Amino acid sequence: MKLLKVFRMFAAGFVLAMATGSWAAEPVRIGMSMARTGAFAAAGAGQLNAYQLWAEQVNAAGGLDVAGTRRPVQLVVYDDQSDPAKAAAIYEKLITSDKVDLLLSPWGSPAHFAVVGVLERYKFPMVGSSAASLQIRSLKARNIWFPTSAIPDALGAELAKMMQAQGVKSVAINTVQLPFPQEIKRFLVPAVQAAGIKVVHNEEYAPGIKDMTASMVAIKRAAPDAVVSLSYPEDSMLYMKQAREQDIRAPFQFVAVGPSIAFFSKMFGANLDNIVTLGHWSPDQKAWPKAKPFFDAYQAKYGEAPDYLDVALAWVSAEILQQAVAKAGLDKDKLRAAIASGTFDTIDGPVAFDGVQNRLTPAMFLQFQQGKGQIVYPPSQQTTPFVAKSGWQK
Repeated sequence: MKLLKVFRMFAAGFVLAMATGSWAAEPVRIGMSMARTGAFAAAGAGQLNAYQLWAEQVNAAGGLDVAGTRRPVQLVVYDDQSDPAKAAAIYEKLITSDKVDLLLSPWGSPAHFAVVGVLERYKFPMVGSSAASLQIRSLKARNIWFPTSAIPDALGAELAKMMQAQGVKSVAINTVQLPFPQEIKRFLVPAVQAAGIKVVHNEEYAPGIKDMTASMVAIKRAAPDAVVSLSYPEDSMLYMKQAREQDIRAPFQFVAVGPSIAFFSKMFGANLDNIVTLGHWSPDQKAWPKAKPFFDAYQAKYGEAPDYLDVALAWVSAEILQQAVAKAGLDKDKLRAAIASGTFDTIDGPVAFDGVQNRLTPAMFLQFQQGKGQIVYPPSQQTTPFVAKSGWQK
């Protein structure tokens, strides 16, 4: 029975020890849950890759600087099965049973918001990553911070400005019935109307949709200048496939969540070129000298480019935690104060927080050009100009 219990514990969660040699110091144990199975597993894989690479680099450099003392890093990872309720239970276990020293964040907005109550109950600070929602601003939390600038009200307003700058006069909008895409739509529709852009198609669909043919036919008939697919990875793939099948010719095509993930480039190849998507990071932004080394290291280790949004944000969250621990150590009160008040040097430029939200990084959009994610908006952050989508390869 004892052996069976040990086996079950090992199967439920595993520890990734990144030390490359013998260590005199006790390891710093850093816990997290991740969507390793379930609907979000494809997206969660890249985020876990980023954490593993970060831990490996930290240990290769001599360990994590804990207020002046170097200690090796161990990652304690559990599969939350893409279930926010399971994520909350896992973070409580990490804090109370596993007694980890630090936490890294799960994948996606639902899991982040599910664990906020746990963090507040135990006064355990954690830097968020792949979460973006208006709900961020309503949180009265003191133990979580969000480095993303992809907040729906800013996204809606700035996407309308970008389309207007490209001469868009009409737009079709398809929205999955999930909170984040619907929040973007809530601000996008009035913004495009105020910009003089006519909404010629405005439809919502349920998660798990298997066929968008009717919508694509209607969009093709309306012949808009722009199509905005406010989608999550599964239905983003479906949009890409069926927009190509129906030969949607809109020169401005925006697909919200998914194109920045490596498997999109593998799946769609040149058809991903000139698709606009969410993202506020590029390795080609010369103002961020740490960006290209991260990109190169990730690609060398995993044989693919990192996700330009979620993987980059995961790395940023680890950078913030690392710099805060170097200053404050592992004391939770000191660590909380260091994260809340600091300015951090990251692959995404400087990051600092106003409450729980990043106050320095502006809303941006990426476009894939020749297989690479480039910042095309706003002009102040642009790594290359926008290019209209001219068609699809069969």
